[in-house]
This record gives sequence, structure tokens and C-alpha cells, in this order.
Amino acid sequence: LGIDQDLLAQYRATLNNYLDDIKEEDRLLDALKSCGEDFNAQLLSAHLNKIGVEAEYMSPKDAGILVTDEPSNAQLIESSYERLNRLKDAPHVIVIPGFFGYSENNQIVTFPRGGSDITGAIVARGVEADLYENFTDVSFIYSAHPGLIDEPHAIKEITYREMRELSYAGFGVFHDEALAPVYKKKIPIMIRNTNDPEVEGTKIVSEREFIPEMPVIGISCDEGFTSITMNKYLMNREIGFTRRLLQILEDHCLSYEHIPSGIDNLSIILRSRQFEGNTKLEEVMADINDKLEPESMYVEDDLVLLVIVGEGMKEHIGIATKTTTALSDNGVNISMINQGASEISMMFAIALEDEEKALRAIYRNYFKEVKV
Repeated sequence: LGIDQDLLAQYRATLNNYLDDIKEEDRLLDALKSCGEDFNAQLLSAHLNKIGVEAEYMSPKDAGILVTDEPSNAQLIESSYERLNRLKDAPHVIVIPGFFGYSENNQIVTFPRGGSDITGAIVARGVEADLYENFTDVSFIYSAHPGLIDEPHAIKEITYREMRELSYAGFGVFHDEALAPVYKKKIPIMIRNTNDPEVEGTKIVSEREFIPEMPVIGISCDEGFTSITMNKYLMNREIGFTRRLLQILEDHCLSYEHIPSGIDNLSIILRSRQFEGNTKLEEVMADINDKLEPESMYVEDDLVLLVIVGEGMKEHIGIATKTTTALSDNGVNISMINQGASEISMMFAIALEDEEKALRAIYRNYFKEVKV
């Protein structure tokens, strides 16, 4: 790029300073993880100036991105928006590295996975942007995974709510936590392709025009779930049953994804990785058995959550029937079904070996005739 080689010396000095000065392992890890974004922002700023675009590198600290102090789990402090707002009057391009901020005691703290998207959304809200463009490696968000579906439907417009549901269920194009800052201010997001910048990609908006023949806008699968199902006669009459179950999960530091229930049974779906550390599934089961005394209990592992999403679903009759028929016709057994209260998503738990077959079957049902 023809950039001054002194930048390399600065990078080395920064790395060595972190290695020499930071003694706590989790703090050092955050500092080192921040370097990729930080160095790249400095490089980009230097390149822009080299080609005649006036630009300034600005660290998150100087920009005003103040975060909480838990390593690898930064959460923005609300007052940051006021400090960021002054940047909107800058006379030149400002390049801010993503993925990390600074705590009040001057520690580098990284955001969770997807931190660059989060930083972009925070800055967009801070400067009250009309549009937040997020450049990635695809031109569109697609209605299903392009690796599993040939030439899937390209989504031109999608709501924040739909995107949140699909991101949660495995869509990796845009991190779901990055929606929160812009969602509150209704700032639209445009997903664009770095390698094909002329293409107007997918726009994420607060409201969109619905297409009657396309009640479902996206289908996604996410792997790695475990369900614990409890059966107990007159469970629905037992006051406090669910509260005590949730207390057991909290005691074991577990979060849940879904709780489908009937009058005498209840299933709780959790991400399986939560049982990989100190928390053992057997210990949780024993605790449930001791405190809730179910008549029977069983576990299903290697579950996939298949989610269909669309704002038009709540106005469309027969979505559940159409979906279950597609799965049944293709020999896919459904372990459980759960529909969100918002009526824009429906979840089906299926076996891991049925994932690709199920996704293709449902995609054909909803998108084979779609021309838009």
C-alpha cells in the first residue's frame, strides 16, 4: 500500500507493552484480542490519507466509547452516546476500531462475538445517522443458508424483529446484539458486500411492506441443544412449579431458550455447551428430581432448532399445518413445537441428522414460487 513502515514499529511496541505491563490473564487476552481491529483501523486511516481522503484514526477511548468492566463481555454505558454525538460535526472521515471499548478504570474490554457490528451500531446511534451501512462478504441476507440451499431468495427488506429472530437462530451475517442501539432510534441498516459495493443489499428497517405470497421471510437452523422433559399429573395446578424450576437453572448458572408446556408436562430447551464445564447434566437432573418430584423425566440430546420467521405469519392461516406437512412428507420427526407470543416466529425441535432434509423441505414449501 506504500504506507510508512513506522506503523509496524508502533504495532510491535503496543503488543510488547501489553505483554510486559498487563499481568491478569483475562485482561491481557482482551488487550491482545483488540489489536486486530485496532491496528487495522490505523492502517485504513493511513491508506485513506495516502489516496487523498482526509481521515483520522480515533481510538474507542477518544471517541467516547465507555463500557462495563467484565472482560470479554463489554456492555455500553449509556452516557457514551452523548460523547459520540460530537463526532457528527467532524470535517473529515473518522476511523474507529470495532470490537472493544474502555472501562472507567481505563481497561480495554472487548464486546462479545460480533463486536464490530455492535460498535458500528453504537456509533451510528451516537451520531444520529440516517443510515448505518454494514459491509460484509455477501451482497444480501438470504432466506436460507446458501451453503444448504442452491440460489436462495435474496431478502431486499427485513424488519428488526425478523432479523433478531433469524440472528438468534443461526443467521451469522449480522450479530443480533448489534440491532439494539439502532432499533431504539429506528435507524435503518443496509447490509452490503465489501467486494461488490455497487449492489444495494438487504435493508433492515422498523417496518416494511408485506408481500402476501411470502408470509415467511426466512428459515434457519441452529445446532447444539438439549431438552429436559418432565411429566407430572396435575402439574398445571401446582403453584410455583415453573418458578422453582427456573430457580434450579439459576442455581446452576444456566439460561434456557424455550419452555414448551402442556397441562401435565413441561420441556425446557437449553444450549448443550452449558454442560461442558463445571455444570453437569446429571446434577441438574438430580436437583429437579429432588425439588420438583416429577413422575418421569427424560433427556434428548443433539437437537436442532429449526425456526421459520415472518411478520406476515400472524395474518396468514395454515402456517403450522403447511410446515408440519412438509416435514412429515419428508420423514422428519418433530420433537416439539413452540410459537413466540409475537406470532412472527415458530420453532420446531428436530434431530441433528434431519437438519438439511428439513431445511430443504420447508424452503421448497415457502419459496419455490417466489419471484420478488
